[in-house]
Amino acid sequence: MDQSMANRFSLPISFSHTIFVLQLIVFSFIPFSSSTPFIVLHGISMACVDGGSTYYTMTLSSMTKVKGQCVEVGNGLFDSWMMPMNKQVADACGKVKRMPELKGGYNMVALSQGNMVGRGVIEECDGPPVKNFISVGGPDAGHASTYPCGKFPWCNTIGHFYGMGVYNDFAQTHLAPSGYIKIPSDIPGYLKGCRYLPRLNNEIKDKDSALRKKKFSSLERLVLVLFQADTIILPQESSWFGYYPNGDFSKAVPMQQTDVYKKDLFGLQTLDKAKKIKFFKVPGFHLGITPPEIQKYMVPYMT
Repeated sequence: MDQSMANRFSLPISFSHTIFVLQLIVFSFIPFSSSTPFIVLHGISMACVDGGSTYYTMTLSSMTKVKGQCVEVGNGLFDSWMMPMNKQVADACGKVKRMPELKGGYNMVALSQGNMVGRGVIEECDGPPVKNFISVGGPDAGHASTYPCGKFPWCNTIGHFYGMGVYNDFAQTHLAPSGYIKIPSDIPGYLKGCRYLPRLNNEIKDKDSALRKKKFSSLERLVLVLFQADTIILPQESSWFGYYPNGDFSKAVPMQQTDVYKKDLFGLQTLDKAKKIKFFKVPGFHLGITPPEIQKYMVPYMT
C-alpha cells in the first residue's frame, strides 16, 4: 500500500539500527517544549524504523519542538499485513496507555492504514484522549478494491486468499486490509462479512455505538490530508471521507453526501458543523509530502 513512500525513503535493512541511533541523537539536541505530545501511527508495509515513519516523526518533532514517538503496531511490517485490525487497535491502545507522557492527552498523526488503527484507538481505547487527529493519506471512508501487495514473499498467498473473497473468515482474521475494504457493488456482503469498518462507522449498531460517536466527535480538530497523485487509495476522496455511492463505481461523492455523514453515524457531521474539520490537498504521490507542506498543513494543528 505504501510502496511509493517506501521507494522514496527506502534504506537497506542493515541501516535500521543506524537510523534509530541517529534519531536518538537528533532528538537529544532538540529543545522540546511542554506542548501537547504526539504519536505517529505507521501504515501498511511500514515500521517505525523505516525511512517514511522516521521522516514524519523527526520532521514534526523538529518543527513543533515537541517530542513525538512512532508507535509500532505488532512487529511492524509483517503484522501490518497479517494482524487483523481489531488486534492492531488493541496493540496500539495498550502501548499508548503505557506511555505516561500521554496521560494528559495527545495529538495523533496517522499515515495511510495507520488511520484505521488511529480511528479505532480514538473510538474504542480506554486510554488518554486524542486531541487533534491528523489523517495523512488515509483510506478513511474505506478502500474500494483489494490491495496490490508489492514485491513481498507472501504476495501470491495474499492474492490467492483475496481471490477467494475479501469478506470470508480467513481474510477477515488474517489480512488487515480486509477489515476496511468496502466494495460499492457488494454492500450487503460488506455489512455482513467485514468485521472492522462497519463497526467503526456504526453502520452496525451495538452497545458501544453511542460511546464511539461521543469519543470521535470530541476531537478538537480533524485534519484530512489528500494526495492528488495518489494511486494507492481508491477512491482518492476516501482521504477526505468521500466515497463511491452504493452500487456505483463511476464517481465518488464528497463526505457530505455519504450516508455515514448524513446520518451522523459516528460524529463526522457533528465535527463538520462545529467547523472542526480541515481539508488539505497536496500534489504528491501517496504519503509523499515535503517539509514546507508539513509546516503549512500539519504543524499549526499540533499545539
